[in-house]
Formats: sequence, C-alpha cells, structure tokens
Amino acid sequence: MLTIHHICIQTDVYSESRNFYINVLQFKLLNETPNFHSRQYNSWLNLGTFMIELQTNKNGELLSEFNKNSKGIVHFCLYTEDFDMEYNRIKETANQKFRQKDGSDIYSVNGGRLFKLVAPEGTIIEIRDMNDI
Repeated sequence: MLTIHHICIQTDVYSESRNFYINVLQFKLLNETPNFHSRQYNSWLNLGTFMIELQTNKNGELLSEFNKNSKGIVHFCLYTEDFDMEYNRIKETANQKFRQKDGSDIYSVNGGRLFKLVAPEGTIIEIRDMNDI
C-alpha cells in the first residue's frame, strides 16, 4: 500500500514562499537546512500528515516561470470543514493572489465550492469545501 509522503516545490523567492505556507496556509516548519546540496535552503513543512519539501534553486540555476500548460502537477488541493472561515481568514491576510473564475474568488465545480490561491513561486493551491466532496 502506498501513501503520500510529500511534494517538492522549488522557489527563487524563498522568504516569500516560506512565509506564505507558514503564515497563510498554516503549515509548520519542521526543519530548515541552509546550504543544502548547492541550494541556499531546503526546508520541510507539514500540515497534518501532508508535507512540502520547499527548496531554493541550485546556485547559479535559473528557474523558469510557472506554466499551467506544462506536464506534471498543475495544482494541489487542501480541503476544510469550515470553508467560509478559511476563505475569510486567508482573504484578510495581506496581498493574497486569488485565481478568479467569472470575476469571483469562489466558484462551483460539480456542485462543490472552491477557491484557488497562487503562492509566491507560482504554485496553485486549491481549497475545497470538505462537505462538498
């Protein structure tokens, strides 16, 4: 039986990304290692049993901009039992970038409510109402 351990996110705006996952999405910092295999930082963050390995690009390496048309993971999704509270809490934090659909932050897909945030490095995070799944 397989179970998910983590996803890895590369960023060239480490401080902004780290602060976003910790302060906005409420991940906990488990470990932060400077100078990790020619990277400025490699960190482990967790939210419940879900973990993110957040790492900077290798020294001298340029990362390309996020592109939703590339292969691989396009977004990851978190769900909540209190959708309205989480939306309002996140909306109140400074400078959050929401992906809108038809001019609205919150929209419905197959009868379920969701909204999407864009992290500083470009990762799209979908937040769904657990009661709609």
